[in-house]
Amino acid sequence: MRVAVLLTLCLTVACSRLEEVGKAPAFTPLEGSYQHHAIYSTPMPASTPPDREVDEASLWEENRAALFGERRAARRGDILTVVIEIDDKAEISNSSGRSRNGSESLGIPALVGIPQRIDRELPEGASMAEAVETQSASTFSGEGSVARNEKLTLRVAATVVEELPNGVLRIEGQQEVRVNFELRELLVSGYVRPTDISRQNEITYDKIAGARISYGGRGQITDVQQPRYGQQVADAILPF
Repeated sequence: MRVAVLLTLCLTVACSRLEEVGKAPAFTPLEGSYQHHAIYSTPMPASTPPDREVDEASLWEENRAALFGERRAARRGDILTVVIEIDDKAEISNSSGRSRNGSESLGIPALVGIPQRIDRELPEGASMAEAVETQSASTFSGEGSVARNEKLTLRVAATVVEELPNGVLRIEGQQEVRVNFELRELLVSGYVRPTDISRQNEITYDKIAGARISYGGRGQITDVQQPRYGQQVADAILPF
């Protein structure tokens, strides 16, 4: 029964893969995503607040469309740029060692003549003068090291998809680039404070709380780098 289910699953996956032969990987549709709903359902602000008089000669008008107006993302549907510049390096090395030696000896050569009486009843060669003698030794050593070096420089536009009650903004960004038959995709999401957004309407990744950054791809090159489905299943179920 299990074999039949496994074969059916493998055939289903194989058929779905055969449909993609000779075709470039398709883009992920934006319709139906959080970004699409945030932008589509948020009306564009009016160029001039209806209930506020505006001094036409002022350069410091608070209107977002003014020359010196506030251009930073601040509400649902706004777009900002996320700057990802990761250059991390970590090196950890641990070493530990332990050694212990022990030796004990116990004998009763004389005790009111009792050991001598017991010696006559013991087997030949045994004596209470050397009743117990023990020796022990143990040695332990361990070493461990970690070396990691990561560098990534990217920029991606993200959309404010939700305004939380405390003023924090939840953002999501997606970028896909297709070259020949390989598609590279960048995903970023998290929570940002409006005050951390620069005047250039940018925010660095280290100011994003709960940041989720994914940079990968799909296509012919990625498929070749991965083991086949049958091998993955065998690696998971075989005990040896």
